[in-house]
Amino acid sequence: MQKPIAFFVHHQGRGHANRTMALASQFSADRPVSVLTAGPHLFDGFQRDIEIVTLPNMIGASVPTPRLYAEPTPQVMHCVPLGLAEMRKTMRTILDHLDDRQVGLFVVDVSSEISLMARIASTPAVQIRMHGDRSDIGHIGSYESSVGMLAPFDERLEQDDYPAHLRAKTFYTGGLCTTRDAVPTKAEARARLGLDPAREIVVAITGGGGSGTPYAPLTVAARAAPEALWLTLGPTHREGHETDFSNLIELGWVPNVTDHLAAADIVVASAGDNTIHEVARIGQKLIVMPEWRYFGEQTRKAEALVRLGAAVGAPAWPGDLAGWQSLLAEARALDVEIVRTLFEPEAARRGAAWLEALTDEMWAGAGHAAPALKVVG
Repeated sequence: MQKPIAFFVHHQGRGHANRTMALASQFSADRPVSVLTAGPHLFDGFQRDIEIVTLPNMIGASVPTPRLYAEPTPQVMHCVPLGLAEMRKTMRTILDHLDDRQVGLFVVDVSSEISLMARIASTPAVQIRMHGDRSDIGHIGSYESSVGMLAPFDERLEQDDYPAHLRAKTFYTGGLCTTRDAVPTKAEARARLGLDPAREIVVAITGGGGSGTPYAPLTVAARAAPEALWLTLGPTHREGHETDFSNLIELGWVPNVTDHLAAADIVVASAGDNTIHEVARIGQKLIVMPEWRYFGEQTRKAEALVRLGAAVGAPAWPGDLAGWQSLLAEARALDVEIVRTLFEPEAARRGAAWLEALTDEMWAGAGHAAPALKVVG
């Protein structure tokens, strides 16, 4: 029987779960797979046979006393409040599962602390790589404790400051997009959506992991390019003083994101992994405006995209007409073939094959008659 592969899946947004499903769906049929998450609903409707283990939701859990709350966080960790029953239950549930199922590989998407715990528990772990300023001892320690890292993006987007010894143990799948809808031509997409075939269309999109696209800057954009139609997908964030314009339309969540992106002339997007790879899959001119994330994740990804010539960006959302007009002019001049190369249709298959091969390599020869190696010290 093949050694099981288990996933820890963070439940903020949908990206971690969607990536896990994309990878797990490519595993061999007889590979046991389990998912440990505080968001089991994120896997509703997933077709592959997997075991779902529900973890407590620790976000917002109250520390029981002021003295416990005042205890400083050690540098080797990022979020380890004291006195939380939910945290003890989470760790105990994970450890029991790794032990009970004799898990061969634990894929962590994402948590430095849980990766470190896997190493302490003598279980090989792989971390999903994310961009960001992660040179602190907590991140580096968890990377070094892992048997490998899986980066769901093109190696050309790697950061210059990522250490060489960690790059050597990182597998780059190429751009992993979890959307599988067929990509129509621009004319087909506009016909389906009832949009003007000749008008310039700008689509602003963000994922579900943050507060949404700031709406006020888009009202300035609508004034800066009044001949264009501006459409927003996903949540938007209003400050309360915005003036609406007829060429700026909020659509919210739509079931046919691919059609809307394909219909656009320019896409304004946050720098979330799947969002960027959705744009790359279609091959659109991209203005990337990163959302705030821990450790500057989206900021560093946006910098990599701009450096490669796959997108244009700005230090902040333009607040003036000339700023938007300049940004739009830069976007119109982009070569879409660059961003298009960042999408890898076989990324999920490649990543799954690497994870399975690594698991088998780690456990090759286990249970044979040869004497086991001894731990000394």
